Amino acid sequence: MIAAQTFYRLLADLVVLVHFAFVLFVILGGFLVARRRRVIPFHLAAAIWAAFIEFSGWICPLTPLENRLRAKSGSDGYDSDFVAHYILPILYPEGLTRETQIALGTVVIMINLVIYGWILRYKSGRNAH
Repeated sequence: MIAAQTFYRLLADLVVLVHFAFVLFVILGGFLVARRRRVIPFHLAAAIWAAFIEFSGWICPLTPLENRLRAKSGSDGYDSDFVAHYILPILYPEGLTRETQIALGTVVIMINLVIYGWILRYKSGRNAH
């Protein structure tokens, strides 16, 4: 029984790591695009998905998966989404509001627009010489 609980806890922790890596890729993946152009469709899809989740108020499917795995491990899950549970306590101790979700979606879009603008400008200036 303990081995199964440990296995499910480790799987839940792995889901958290994957989820966090996805969030980092969404926010900072444009820098990877600057070096690896093949990443563009994956990054754009991830950024669009993340912004959609934030704007729509939906919960990413990884959150219920993590909660199910935690329940199977004998731990409690959480009622909020991944961002509210792991990220917002670092940035906003108050918790996630609808306005904050919209602001986060907007920040994701703005960061990526700036990065892609920089890439296009840098690449255009580099090709002109």
